[in-house]
Amino acid sequence: LTQIQVGIPGFDDPQKRVVSATVDGVRVICAYVPNGQSVGSEKYAYKLKWFAAFERWLREELSRHPRLVVVGDYNVAPEDRDVHDPKAWEGHVLCSVPEREAFGRLIDLGLSDSFRLFDQPEKSFTWWDYRMNGFRRKMGLRIDHILLSSELAARCASCGIDVEPRRLERPSDHAPVVAELRD
Repeated sequence: LTQIQVGIPGFDDPQKRVVSATVDGVRVICAYVPNGQSVGSEKYAYKLKWFAAFERWLREELSRHPRLVVVGDYNVAPEDRDVHDPKAWEGHVLCSVPEREAFGRLIDLGLSDSFRLFDQPEKSFTWWDYRMNGFRRKMGLRIDHILLSSELAARCASCGIDVEPRRLERPSDHAPVVAELRD
């Protein structure tokens, strides 16, 4: 690992939600986007401010690193098809218009949602709420993403969600997203 960095430069984030490093010429950024608690809350305002700082910094990183991958829990379901019940979630945290627009601005930088590069089964999710027995009831959201620079998107051979770990005893409430890149 080279060029290891913690946090977003110039942005005061005591939780240090970003870790970056370069591996074999690929810049890897792992992010844990703030949840936002509820629309209109102080934490929601912070989430949008965080996204703006992240976007500014990613623009710079992308100009320096044409081979860039940004992975993590974005706490945003980008489209209605990424939500088990879009009407129930409409206007709520994880699905609000400002959050989706913030995610869209990352895509507009020239990044691709690796999952959407391929045909995917309907109702493909990465997160299920424990409180509602969401996994068994297939009530999930796709909020974990792998974004790829155009150079890496062209090399992406597959992308999917591995739900098997979610079936284990005492699992995470998230399932991993896996993308395969060709040489």
